[in-house]
Amino acid sequence: MKTSDFMYDLPERLIAQTPLPRRDGSRMLVLDKSTGQTGHRHFYDLPEYLRAGDCLVLNDSRVIPARLIGVRATGGAAEVVLLRDLGEGRWECLTRPGRKMRPGTTVTFGGDGELTGTVEAVAEGGNRVIRFEYEGIFLEVLERLGRMPLPPYIKTQLDDPERYQTVYSVHPGSAAAPTAGLHFTQELLQRIRDMGVQVCFVTLHVGLGTFRPVQVEDVESHEMHSEFCTVPPETADAVNAAKAAGNRIVAVGTTSCRTLESFTGDDGVLRTGSGWTDIFIYPGYKFKCIDALVTNFHLPGSTLVMLVSALAGRENILNAYAEAIREEYRFFSFGDAMFIGDTM
Repeated sequence: MKTSDFMYDLPERLIAQTPLPRRDGSRMLVLDKSTGQTGHRHFYDLPEYLRAGDCLVLNDSRVIPARLIGVRATGGAAEVVLLRDLGEGRWECLTRPGRKMRPGTTVTFGGDGELTGTVEAVAEGGNRVIRFEYEGIFLEVLERLGRMPLPPYIKTQLDDPERYQTVYSVHPGSAAAPTAGLHFTQELLQRIRDMGVQVCFVTLHVGLGTFRPVQVEDVESHEMHSEFCTVPPETADAVNAAKAAGNRIVAVGTTSCRTLESFTGDDGVLRTGSGWTDIFIYPGYKFKCIDALVTNFHLPGSTLVMLVSALAGRENILNAYAEAIREEYRFFSFGDAMFIGDTM
């Protein structure tokens, strides 16, 4: 299987640069995963594709203001993006300029130096391990000094940082938003609950590896990035009860999907717990947990296009993407949505 099999041509004008005024006003392409048939709706129509007894699973991770601009001890500028919390004040980070961020380099952030970081090591792939020193609570320091790390394809400044958060985000730790969830409002979630759908949550802290292109042609040779995730007991109970009753598990976003599939055994039972996952889902994968997926449109040749192709078939997905381009859907993080499942 080749990475080039998952490529498609996208006009740059279709990459959404800003969110719509109304979260659930985005368009939604409906794809029947079995037949390949498509339909065109809006996201506020999602309840029509859910059924009483379904379990809707969302990722409640919250994006942290992980982009820091500082000054090196030599006086030069430095940019640091927090990628992974290693504990005890140490983070794996993406840094610029990389070649000047050698071990021992110290960077000061903020006018009064309330946050400093020292490069301790060069990690695999060229990232840096930085130890931070500060007074108080680290997340509060980040709220004052950090900026939202928007994806590289978004060139427009975001006026309201909360629009890059889901309305149900709780647990800080992501370097990028679980974007399929950006379409939900509290009112829409209540409509879904009122129709008898279980709404529950997992946590996966999204890393910037989600934007990293697949650099090998042989799909199976790709090394997947790791992300930390958690399945709480109440979610495992709800999912297992729904499956036992013959109801569907609908994941919101590829992050929720990857979490559920990582913690589900070959017996189809979802386990509770926390840990790192590097699960790589591509065509040929047999889903153990989810039945349907709410998702956005993904980058050409990405592992996420491969994941949705595993669920609905590569040809169905590429045909649906081609139709979305013809219909001028908005793509990527602030773009429109898809519902992939059995719709008949």
